[in-house]
Amino acid sequence: MKTTTRIGALMTAIAITAAGCGSDSAPSAEEPAADPTPTTEQAGPDTTDDDESVAAEDVTADGSTTGDAAACDGEIDEPVTVTAWNHAGQGNEQDLMTEQIADFNAGPGAELGVTVAVEFLPDGTYVETVQSAAATGDLPDALDFDGPFLYNYAWADNLIPIDSCVPDDVERNLLPSILAQGTYDGELYSVGTFESGLGIYASRSVLEENDIRIPTSPRDAWSAQEFDEILRTLQAAGFEHPLDIKWYYGGGATAEWYTYGFSPVIQSAGADLIDRSDYRSADGIVNSPEAVAALELFQQWAEDGLIDLESTDDLPFQEGTVPLSWVGHWLYGPYEEALGDDLVVVPLPDFGEGSVTGQGSWNWGISSTAEEPDAVWAFYEFLLSDEQQLRWSSTIGAPPATQSAAASSELFGPGGDLEIYIDQLSTSSVARPQTPAYPAITESFGAAFANILLGADVQSELDRVADEIEQDLVANDFYPATN
Repeated sequence: MKTTTRIGALMTAIAITAAGCGSDSAPSAEEPAADPTPTTEQAGPDTTDDDESVAAEDVTADGSTTGDAAACDGEIDEPVTVTAWNHAGQGNEQDLMTEQIADFNAGPGAELGVTVAVEFLPDGTYVETVQSAAATGDLPDALDFDGPFLYNYAWADNLIPIDSCVPDDVERNLLPSILAQGTYDGELYSVGTFESGLGIYASRSVLEENDIRIPTSPRDAWSAQEFDEILRTLQAAGFEHPLDIKWYYGGGATAEWYTYGFSPVIQSAGADLIDRSDYRSADGIVNSPEAVAALELFQQWAEDGLIDLESTDDLPFQEGTVPLSWVGHWLYGPYEEALGDDLVVVPLPDFGEGSVTGQGSWNWGISSTAEEPDAVWAFYEFLLSDEQQLRWSSTIGAPPATQSAAASSELFGPGGDLEIYIDQLSTSSVARPQTPAYPAITESFGAAFANILLGADVQSELDRVADEIEQDLVANDFYPATN
């Protein structure tokens, strides 16, 4: 006999009980890795099914419907097993997720009649595995994915919109950056259960010894010219290459780094990766005079030896031979362990239009093959409770995804060492372009950034980026809307 369970009241009770139960400690590393897949002629939406029994947003590019995707209705037919894929991650991420799933299954899952069965997949082949399963209709009910791929998955009808799943109070509690990252074509498709951010880690004592002021918010970030002078002051003080930018992250599985880490440079200058008004062009945007000038300055820093292009690990900053490190939240743990109270985090420089930081990381969506989206959402809502948010944040050092958890975090809350990340996410972060073309964008921009730092002509490189992005757009008919 089929029975149903209303999920809202139970999850609300769980959230209230969980509030304020976490604690923060030195986290381990987590970075927003992504392996952008190429570009042209992406696997688009299924346009073959014209079933009219539409349950979710199933209208495809040509006006037909995929027809069989379920949507949240606030009830769970029980019992149900939710299949889930999760990237293996770094450090003890997998252990923590295993514990969280066990706690869900034994707690709210048992109350709701929901069991989550997870399979952890290697990070290096995760994207290929998901794409292969999407092509054959074998996706699990729940899956996480790095931010850059969301819009392509949504456009290709691999995911369903989750607006009907998310209660208003839960949505209001999410950081604005989480909503921005998860939204495509006006609908919410995913929620991140943690955030990310960029900053410059520095030795407070080195800055003070060299009479360098220490910014405390993106509103008083160093100007680009001021940062230029700081780098030269530190070089004159004996630091051969004063700025670490994690050049060694390079390509391959971490190719996203160059775009995630340094597109804020051109965005801070007033440029962007693509024209976001309609996502149909990049010429005049990514290769604008503002973008060229900002990256020419960055290139000059590399040519003058101000940037460390030799390191192959994180030790130079930890050992004090490099005083500034341009990287994300994920290195707070080892850096804090090395420098202790001498560690300070400041915002990225202002290249003319205000300091900008990246945002977004791995997030969860519901596949279009899921038969019981409410059951999947029940698991996600559990992960968004304050207790689970603080548990995750204290373990991997990532900013919480919710405002209530951020406010109660010793690390990210008021007065915490990493409060600046929440400040930035609320005021100066820029989401990656919300277009299925993003894999093409990041592949092209990342390669150009590397070439520029090695001496290539900036204008020519950015012209090539604009051209490659527009070629991808044309090859995919400008990614026509699917609903």
